[in-house]
Amino acid sequence: MTFSHISHLSCAKCSFVYKPDEVHQLCRCGSPLLVNYDLSSISMKVKRAHLLNRSNDLWRYHELLPVQHPDNIVSLGEGMTPLLPMKKIGQEMGLPRLLMKDESLTPTGTFKARGAALGVSKAKELGVKAFVMPTNGNAGAAWSLYAAKAGIEAVIVMPVAAPPFIRSEVAATGSRLFFVDGLISDAGKMVAKAAADFHLYDASTLKEPYRIEGKKTMGYEIAEMMDWQVPDVIIYPAGGGVGLIGIYKAFRELQQLGWVDQGKMPRLVAVQSEGCAPIVKAWQEGKMESELWRDSKTVAFGINVPKALGDFLVLKAIYETNGFALAVNDEEILEEQKRIVQTEGAFVCPEGAATFLAARKLGNAGVIDQKDTVVTVNTGMGLKYLHVDEQNTPVLQRDGYIKSLIDE
Repeated sequence: MTFSHISHLSCAKCSFVYKPDEVHQLCRCGSPLLVNYDLSSISMKVKRAHLLNRSNDLWRYHELLPVQHPDNIVSLGEGMTPLLPMKKIGQEMGLPRLLMKDESLTPTGTFKARGAALGVSKAKELGVKAFVMPTNGNAGAAWSLYAAKAGIEAVIVMPVAAPPFIRSEVAATGSRLFFVDGLISDAGKMVAKAAADFHLYDASTLKEPYRIEGKKTMGYEIAEMMDWQVPDVIIYPAGGGVGLIGIYKAFRELQQLGWVDQGKMPRLVAVQSEGCAPIVKAWQEGKMESELWRDSKTVAFGINVPKALGDFLVLKAIYETNGFALAVNDEEILEEQKRIVQTEGAFVCPEGAATFLAARKLGNAGVIDQKDTVVTVNTGMGLKYLHVDEQNTPVLQRDGYIKSLIDE
């Protein structure tokens, strides 16, 4: 059987077509390329029941992924993260059908492992020897790790303000790491020049077509784990927005395959921080593209993206699913994160906490209600962002004892 049913690449704006077995970056018009598949062939040859006997990772969907030969797969066991009921905090919010797609359990601790697995695997298949990429941290950590396994050289440029834990991850892989005294947009400019000057593969968000194919598997998994039912709402923390674009693409493909209800799409919600909310502003103004957000800053470092290359695809997904975009406050994000840890025992990252906060606010506003099945996406483990917080913890002497467990 054919391992992948990839047919061609096409421009997200002008629809110009490219061959799938050549190295491509952006379209000649400067827009991102999307991967297309022969879905009619897949629908005839592959049934949902076939998945039951397959590997318990994202490669179970290999016909709908771009790697054409299994020998080129670079995998660390990514995918099939749990879809967890969040009963206690859901009841407290008035959203008893609240679920969390928990990406903290991926090999690198964040959903970025999905994009890295597909991006690096396809780069290997296409003969790429070295790549360069800008990152807020987690993508660089994931791509560095997969590149190490693939034997591909990685050059990573990230803001010096990236969390120390994540900076150390990249350094440990042996990748060539550079810090920039600025934002990811500044790193992106340096990467573009380096890619041109040194003839490197540019692995920037959406400047290569395959990262999105890894991210879209979150959508496949949500559908499969819900017995091929479509949730009412999916809430996603949007920086570059690739995951949201991918989830939208996944459900459209599942509809065309006849694997889910063709008349229903989940309402997609993009969450950003008030300190960096270009997509929210564009949605509020009814625009199809965002404007550069100047002096951006947020504790949710992964969504600190002042201008996303694929913003028009994020906005399209929101508009076409009758979705929503909203910005939340940093202080409230940290409060929500602590509430989730102490209520559900789930150490979500700040970006993940932002999705719960959005659910709370949308529930209070009546945009979603208790009948809705709501999926929040926790994109990574909170430990990566942990700062020392001793909270006046008492230190006992070796010959001492605990005086009281009751607050005075």
